[in-house]
Amino acid sequence: MSGVLGRVPAAERGATRIADRVVAKIAAQAAKETIDEPPKECAAPRATVTVHRDTARVRVSLELGYPTDIGHQCGAVRRQVTERVKALAGMDVPEVVVQVERLYPAGASVAAQGRIR
Repeated sequence: MSGVLGRVPAAERGATRIADRVVAKIAAQAAKETIDEPPKECAAPRATVTVHRDTARVRVSLELGYPTDIGHQCGAVRRQVTERVKALAGMDVPEVVVQVERLYPAGASVAAQGRIR
C-alpha cells in the first residue's frame, strides 16, 4: 500500500526543455508564412531567441517587397510569431522585435526576366 502512495505522478517526475534554436526555427517559419513570397534571391526570415523559463523574447530579421505597408506587415509577423510559439512550444512571448533588413521591388522576379508592355 505504501508503494502506491509513494509514487510520483509522471507529469511531476521531470522537465521538458526546448532549445532556443528550436524556438527560433518556429519563429522564422511563422514569419515566412506571414509575408508575401519573396523572389528566390532574397533571404528567408531569420530569428534569434532568448528563452528564460517559459518566456521567449524573439528578434526576427526579414526582407519585404516594396511598396507595402511595412507597419501592417510587421504587426502581422509579430502576431503570427507570438501565436505559433505559444501553440507549439507553450511559451509566452512578451516581445517580438521585427527588423526589416531590405526592401525589394514588388515583382522583382518578373523584372529580372524583362519588361512586358
